Amino acid sequence: MQLGRVVGTIVATRKDERLTGNKLMITQPLSMEEKPIGQPLIAVDTVGAGIGETVIFATGTAARHAAEKLQSPIDAAIIGIVDNIDVYKDLMEDK
Repeated sequence: MQLGRVVGTIVATRKDERLTGNKLMITQPLSMEEKPIGQPLIAVDTVGAGIGETVIFATGTAARHAAEKLQSPIDAAIIGIVDNIDVYKDLMEDK
């Protein structure tokens, strides 16, 4: 699982029929400091996330399991909406 922020939506009138009725969201991966890292990706929204929300997303096989009811060829799925992040920096530092 990874941390991300929904930065936009994708509308595709022609797509795999198994994706019909599902929102496709542009998701920007984030570091633990909530800074953008890497390139944005398109993820199927399984939880009703909105633009600007911080989310948890999965890729690969984990994404397919999260969206199992779709039985579709997806590579990324939004699987949670983040309410709060608490990071204890002194526990993350190498000692």
